[in-house]
Amino acid sequence: MKITKLLKHSAIATALALSVGLSQSVDAKTLRWSYQGDMMSLDPMALNETFTLGFQSWFYETLTAYDKDLKLVPMLAEKWENPEPTKWVFYLRKSVKFHDGSPFTADDVIFSWKRSQTPGSDMKAYGAKAVDIKKIDDHTVEVTTPTPNPILPRDWTFLYMMSKPWAEKNKTTEATNVKGGESNYANLHQNGTGPFVIVDRQPDVKTTLKRFDGYWNKDIPTNVTDIVFQPISQESTRVAALISGEMDIVIPVPVQDWPRLEKEPNVQVMNEPEARTVFIGMDQHRDELLFSNVKGKNPFKDKRVRQAVDLAVDTSVINQKIMRGAAKPLGTLIGDKINGFDESFGTPYKADVAKAKQLLIDAGYPDGFSVQLDCPNDRYVNDEKVCQAVASMLARVGIKIDLLAQTKSKYFAKILLQAGNNTSMYMLGWTPSSIDAANSLTNLVSCRDSKTAAGQFNLGGYCNKEIDALTAKIDVETAQAKRNAMIKEAFTMLHNDYGYLPLHQQPMSWGIKKGIKLAQRADDVLDIRNVVMP
Repeated sequence: MKITKLLKHSAIATALALSVGLSQSVDAKTLRWSYQGDMMSLDPMALNETFTLGFQSWFYETLTAYDKDLKLVPMLAEKWENPEPTKWVFYLRKSVKFHDGSPFTADDVIFSWKRSQTPGSDMKAYGAKAVDIKKIDDHTVEVTTPTPNPILPRDWTFLYMMSKPWAEKNKTTEATNVKGGESNYANLHQNGTGPFVIVDRQPDVKTTLKRFDGYWNKDIPTNVTDIVFQPISQESTRVAALISGEMDIVIPVPVQDWPRLEKEPNVQVMNEPEARTVFIGMDQHRDELLFSNVKGKNPFKDKRVRQAVDLAVDTSVINQKIMRGAAKPLGTLIGDKINGFDESFGTPYKADVAKAKQLLIDAGYPDGFSVQLDCPNDRYVNDEKVCQAVASMLARVGIKIDLLAQTKSKYFAKILLQAGNNTSMYMLGWTPSSIDAANSLTNLVSCRDSKTAAGQFNLGGYCNKEIDALTAKIDVETAQAKRNAMIKEAFTMLHNDYGYLPLHQQPMSWGIKKGIKLAQRADDVLDIRNVVMP
């Protein structure tokens, strides 16, 4: 009898174990997805690049964040207040733990802010929004800003929080200088508070993540338990993986493949407009261009040459031929989803080849000149094709382009300031993390200043002191109407100065397996918290 009972209990226990195992396997949802390139680092302060930062949000988190509609919502801070013009108080959640089990506290906030200011950091402009952070208690911090800042919670939606004890233990208290070819522990390992943990990382090959059981927010919609990410640079291979079912999500899918994919029964194309603008910058800082046949002077310092560049390029043709009509041609650096945008300065320049040729003659370049154009081939929608079109159009007025298109890791290592800024002409895309025009003014337009981090991504060195004076006023103005009027004035000056060659507001182009539910955020960030699989 005892043996029989034991066998019975053993059988029941085995059945229960099998039942739990089956239940877990049925509930387990593995998301397989691909992007055209890999994230550049696991260090959340190594690179201010939207895809890398967006992917990092799956395992690192910020004090404030955006919902699916880019509405500001609490994240690691439950709430915040602005008791004085230069004071913000953030009240932190008390139930948050890092992936190693340690608690998230005010000390981690202060540490993360200080780390963002270290030499290797690409997030200095974010950290520079504060001059001091004081610990009130373990879950309250008081932030002092150098001037009144009405949008600080928006400015910090990509300033990720790291564990101070973990960073100190692993000797990674300073940001990884990936642009300088350096590496440290945080570049290859992570310890965040996000909903997923990286369990295997093979750069440029595969990254595997698993759901973090200790995640503080039990109410996020996603039912994904495991994630396999594989970068696929070849467009045709990426699309084939989606059609075959090997991949559940691929970003981006080529615009030219939309009609084909719409006929596939198990595939859905999502192509909402993006907040990102794509543009061409010109070196206006050096006295002689690095990569040009013009010696002893810099053609781009002459406004007439910059105007000729802008008038030679027909953005409407690029939109129709390269982007299949899905982009929005622009005459400025911000799109219509950004606060402060106005059609008065956002309307594209009207192409005029004859006038462009005359401007070059007037500037002393009757035969034109040659210059190298740096371009990524795996970062923006149809980026290399767009650069090829720009090169072809500039050739019509005598500006001969030597196009250098590279994978984004090599591309950014060449053009960014911290990496040496070895460029004479370049393509760049920008989404203001604050969804506010002031971000673009500070990062892209302001005269470069290493002390304040102003102009950190002004790679061409454009400089207009009048715009800088307006930007300083915009940063502290709390009256929205007055603030937007100054934004309009600043961008109108930039438009009339031909400081950049704006191209377009690009479309997002995602391919997903039918049945998957997700939110396509206008900043082109795939937020795993909202992904629900069938």
